[in-house]
Amino acid sequence: MRVFIAFDGSCEPFDVSPDQTVGSVKLMVKDYFHVQLSDDKQVRHFLELSYAGAILRDSWVLTDVGITPSSAICCLLKREPVVRVFSAVTGETLSVLGTVFLLSTSVARLMTLVSQQCGLPVSSFRLSSPTGLQLYDCNRLHDYAIDLGATLRLDTWDGWAEFLRGCFLGHRLTVQRHLSRERPVMRFQLRVALYIAASLGHLDLAGWLLERGVRVIEPVGVHPYREWCHQTAHPDVAKSPAVTYIERGQLTILKLFIASSVLTLACRDPQGRDPLRIALQYGHRECVRHLATKLCSVVVLPGMALPMRTYLQIKGWVRLGQRRAASRHCMGLNRAPFRTRVGDTVLVDGFTLPKMSSKPRRSEAKAGIRVMSTASRRLTPINCPSHVSCPLRALASQDKPLQLPKLHPVATRDEREKKRGCGGKGCEEDESGDQNSNQWRSRVPLPPISRDTNLRPVFASPNSAQILTTSLEAFSLHCDRTPRENAIYCLALASAFTQRPWLQQLNVARTLARRSAQHIG
Repeated sequence: MRVFIAFDGSCEPFDVSPDQTVGSVKLMVKDYFHVQLSDDKQVRHFLELSYAGAILRDSWVLTDVGITPSSAICCLLKREPVVRVFSAVTGETLSVLGTVFLLSTSVARLMTLVSQQCGLPVSSFRLSSPTGLQLYDCNRLHDYAIDLGATLRLDTWDGWAEFLRGCFLGHRLTVQRHLSRERPVMRFQLRVALYIAASLGHLDLAGWLLERGVRVIEPVGVHPYREWCHQTAHPDVAKSPAVTYIERGQLTILKLFIASSVLTLACRDPQGRDPLRIALQYGHRECVRHLATKLCSVVVLPGMALPMRTYLQIKGWVRLGQRRAASRHCMGLNRAPFRTRVGDTVLVDGFTLPKMSSKPRRSEAKAGIRVMSTASRRLTPINCPSHVSCPLRALASQDKPLQLPKLHPVATRDEREKKRGCGGKGCEEDESGDQNSNQWRSRVPLPPISRDTNLRPVFASPNSAQILTTSLEAFSLHCDRTPRENAIYCLALASAFTQRPWLQQLNVARTLARRSAQHIG
């Protein structure tokens, strides 16, 4: 069959067979257009084919993904990332582009690039090597023997995963629910939330944080547990949310911040740049126009009119005087600002166990069970009359809290590999696909597994149930996924073809599932 491939402004016909793979088509395109992929050792390139909004994998067959004769396939020449970073917060894998010289730079430079790409402040996450070693800012990447194309891991503070997910989605209630009970940690979380809201443009969340008293021009800073590590802290910890929205070009956040504090126009980043200069360097025209209009305006006061720049200088002097007066007031009352005290947690790099492993927050679940049991005791006298024997009343009369039924543990991937005892290259798979398993599961929400045990009439031979069970067990034994997980995985792959109707996406998913079963057979 004949398909058309668009590459570098031209569209050329190619005669391919229906059972040809995407990888072989890439070789045809490489030879036809004379594309050099491996000559440059500093920057490596690769070809990428996309069809109907989805990126085609090399192992796919053209007809399996719905490519018919006279179809148009887009071909792009892309740069291969130097390193990949798997985020334990979102479950996505970030690609850090650049040259091989990035591996000889410091870890602090990589932290800055990752922060700009994912929207997290550098003080809220850490990076670790594929072997599990924590990367420190003062060292270089080649000190950890990181090769080109390696996958690093991004972890956040323990108990912060749900909080950061709420910040990324802009859900104010989720952020409020997962705030820490420690007051210094909570203040740091509010600054982190405002940083993310300014970076992603969440107007509702940013407005709520401003009402809570979070200052726009206040730097994010470091975690209270690392208060004694200011000398070795990353330079970007001094970056404020007022700088982040300029780098991302968030015009609505810019207007909100200026309305809340006019000193936003005079804030500086760690390099000493003002918002107007940052907007000019990043090429955000709308932000440049708005900032220039504000800076060239005149502030009318009773009996006088001042230029905006003069007014900003006066406001800065007043704010500095207020700070000094507040510090003197604290000294007069023998009260000092908060500092680390005896009994507080202090982390020292290389000596204490890190508390940044992205562990979930389990205390909230236990608190939720206690709240539910307390609520049931309060509602029992109203909903249940005295002459009716209600099981809820019997539970409420007990002093023990309600206990949920135990769930059967699910075997992990390592346990399944031990059971089947596989080894060698047959057990190796793409690491990025395993790390993104949570992502493709969330893209296709399916109903829970049915636990119906009712007997049904048998219309087949008595051995059909045994044959079906044996087949399903064989599929799970030779594949890392169960049949249900494989169906979700195929549906997630097919849903990437956004330019195709849903029924055609479903046909693609069925074909991919059938092909995976045939490979196992």
